[in-house]
Amino acid sequence: MNRQIPKPFGRYRHFKGNEYQIICIAKDAETLEDIVVYQALYGECLCYTRPLSMFLSEVDHEKYPDVEQKYRFQEIDGTEGSLQEKSVKKSQGKNNRRLEIPEPKPGEADPALLAFLDADTIAEKSNVLVSVRHRITDRLIDDMAVTLDVVIPEGDVDTRYQQLLSSIKTMQRYETERLR
Repeated sequence: MNRQIPKPFGRYRHFKGNEYQIICIAKDAETLEDIVVYQALYGECLCYTRPLSMFLSEVDHEKYPDVEQKYRFQEIDGTEGSLQEKSVKKSQGKNNRRLEIPEPKPGEADPALLAFLDADTIAEKSNVLVSVRHRITDRLIDDMAVTLDVVIPEGDVDTRYQQLLSSIKTMQRYETERLR
């Protein structure tokens, strides 16, 4: 099998139709086997793990004869996507890539919040949030939530981040092109 190892922030479609984003490749503490850690881009945005070999494997077409997708998980942002998926990606432009957002400077507005405010679509706002996950703070979560008119309850930062991301994904599901 000569498939490329998934990279963080890569997006994949499971053969049953749901989409996921790669978080990282980890090692099993006991066996040292490579494990893919990935997050659902629907519902509660739960995180899952799966052995890398299984993640990259082909669909069992005897068990699932009607499935057209070759692999269990097919990349939708990269070279393995269909022509239709590539044209969708091209039309979405910057919505599908990790943004490089600079660190905040003392006394200035956080560039992540400014990028979030400047985003034209919910998908772009989601992309900003995912891009700053490594440095997310309670203050940034509160500021972003206020701009969306949602309330994220107090708690640990990781849980609050997941709740904000889930709110954005729900909005994204129902967002339509409309006059503003």
